[in-house]
Formats: sequence, C-alpha cells, structure tokens
Amino acid sequence: MGCRRLLCTLLTTGLVLLPAPARAEGEYTGYPAAYWRMNEEPGATRMIDSSGNRLHGRIGDEVGTGLMLGDDIGYRFERLEPDTPPARPGHLVTVPDDSSLDPGTNDFAVTVRLRTTNKFGNIIQKGQATVSGGNFKLQIPSGRVECTFRGPKGFLEVIAPFSINDGEWHEISCTRYRAGVELVIDGRQVATRAGWTGPIANAWPVSIGGKLDCDQVEVGCDYYAGDLGYIVIESVPPQQW
Repeated sequence: MGCRRLLCTLLTTGLVLLPAPARAEGEYTGYPAAYWRMNEEPGATRMIDSSGNRLHGRIGDEVGTGLMLGDDIGYRFERLEPDTPPARPGHLVTVPDDSSLDPGTNDFAVTVRLRTTNKFGNIIQKGQATVSGGNFKLQIPSGRVECTFRGPKGFLEVIAPFSINDGEWHEISCTRYRAGVELVIDGRQVATRAGWTGPIANAWPVSIGGKLDCDQVEVGCDYYAGDLGYIVIESVPPQQW
C-alpha cells in the first residue's frame, strides 16, 4: 500500500509535493502522534494507541470491533439514516483532547484506511465548523473524499475528483503543510490547494464516525457508514525537515 510522508518542496509555480517511498500496510513513517490499529477484540470499549503516546480512545457501544473484514481486522459503523433523530453517540469513537492531536503550526497528516459503499459521513475530525481555535475534518460526501483545515489565517479544502465508495479498501492521506494541503488516495496525489491556515488548536476530543455535538435536527451528526482498518496521525515541526 502506498503512502505519503510529511515532505514537500516549494517552487515558484505553487505547491508541489513529492512522492515518498512505499511502506508496509499500516506502518507509520516515524513521527506518529497517534496510531490506532483498530484491531481490538469483539466487544472492546477501548481503542489502543500503538504509537507509545497513550492517546487511547473510547469505543461507542454501536461500533463493531474485532471483525474480520476480508484479510483485515477492523471496525464497522452501520448505516444510520441521515438527519433522523435521535443523535446516536454510541456510533462514535472518541479520543480525549491532547495538544499533540492539534495541527498547531506543524506539518500534520491524517491517514485512514477505509472501505464503504455509502456516500456520506464524517470519518474523523477534531472540532466542528465554528469552534474556537479552528478544526480539521475528513469526510466523504457523495462518495468523494473531502479534507478541510480551518485556522485563523484561512480555510483550506481539497476534494477528490472521483468517488471511492466502491466497496474496496482505500488508503487516504490528507496533509496540511506551511505551503498548503494535499490529498493522496492509494499512493496517488489527487488534489492540492496552496495557502496557509495559521495555527490550529482547539479543546475538543477527536471524533471518529461522526460529529460529537449534534442533534440530528438543527445540526446533523453526519454519521459515517462503512469499515475502518486503521488511522494514523503524524505531526512534525517543519524545521525538522
């Protein structure tokens, strides 16, 4: 499975991001803030962080765990009807707020392995659209991956030019750099946008599988429906490159 490192080159023509060496499936590049393998046993209530940073999460009671998904073990999120009350917090996995899960001013990457036949849902986010300190989010409306970073200096969004809700496994990486934002699917760069968001840091937990603060009436919960194989968050100050 291909992947991306936190590595970019600025040219006068704009944002150019260079390919990285391939890595083994689920292997991070060495700068993990969190690495959730999602291989816990059936009925697990705790998502383990394998990075060594102890950023463990709480698994909601509606999330399927310990499932054999082809050759993989992962989580399953059943389909819930959009914008239909009540809210279902048991559909989420949440990780308590920690500063290492905020992009700040770092180069910051979120990588997800997923499989779905559905065309909506928020996969992972920290914060929501109006929260103080900004937020980031990875979602899949109309089956197309969208990645957004919002900070005090700007809002950057990249959107895949094709849908991936084909029932096959895909690895998605979205990275925010000083130069802009890059979206990579299955080892191929599919979208970039130049610009700078400014520092992003909020006091919210990470939410996997939908929004945390929602009621399905005035604020939709945008619940994800499908399978997840792993999530990796990588963060490194730009000067380390």
